[in-house]
Amino acid sequence: MTVTEAFSDVADVIAHMNPSQIAALKASNKMSERVDVLISKKKDSAITVEETLELERFLALDLFISLAKARARLLF
Repeated sequence: MTVTEAFSDVADVIAHMNPSQIAALKASNKMSERVDVLISKKKDSAITVEETLELERFLALDLFISLAKARARLLF
């Protein structure tokens, strides 16, 4: 899964949700597994520049989801 696909998937899901559904959002297993691999590589100093950028994008997506969840909680 690419970061662009991940953002697109989340945007599509959020566009069709009510606030309680947004509050229940969580990363897919595939995304979580990829982030775990990237974090492991970073800890081992074996991460490439491209993988570092990919990890940063996933972390930005995580922040985006966290903000959406926080705002959704205010609505219900």
